[in-house]
Amino acid sequence: MARRLSLQDDIKQTKAFRNLSEESTLSIVRTYTLIRRGVAAVVESEGLTPAQYNVLRILRGAGAPGLPTLTVRDRMIDEAAGITRLIDKLERGGLVKRDRSAPDRRQVYCRITAKGLAMLKRLDVRIAEADETGGAGLTPRERKQLLVLLEKVRGALTDAAPDARR
Repeated sequence: MARRLSLQDDIKQTKAFRNLSEESTLSIVRTYTLIRRGVAAVVESEGLTPAQYNVLRILRGAGAPGLPTLTVRDRMIDEAAGITRLIDKLERGGLVKRDRSAPDRRQVYCRITAKGLAMLKRLDVRIAEADETGGAGLTPRERKQLLVLLEKVRGALTDAAPDARR
């Protein structure tokens, strides 16, 4: 069983938090940072950034037809202001291919290549291990409870500021 570590101890903060809202928000951010660090170490071993890895996963999920560039951006976990630059780099590496839409030449579709799929396949097991580490110390039931609570927070944030997602 993993030990419990308060946020205050983790960040070596000597003063109490102003309130539970501040502490819970900072705890989510700190936990995200720790989880992201583990994922970053895995994907960087293949020369990818976490954002590039996210793009490849989105395109793998989209299948052969691919997705318009802005749809990829909208589906990203972390907002990517420079989606075009991200995809440029993936295309230069042969991991992604772009094509203009026949009916609307302004729209660019992105597809993952065989090389991109092979890279994701190499990463899948190690990412799954990082995901397990990210949930270490939680039972399956506790993980489900965590998901429910996070969905509730996301829903409230989306309702409060519907345009905040983009």
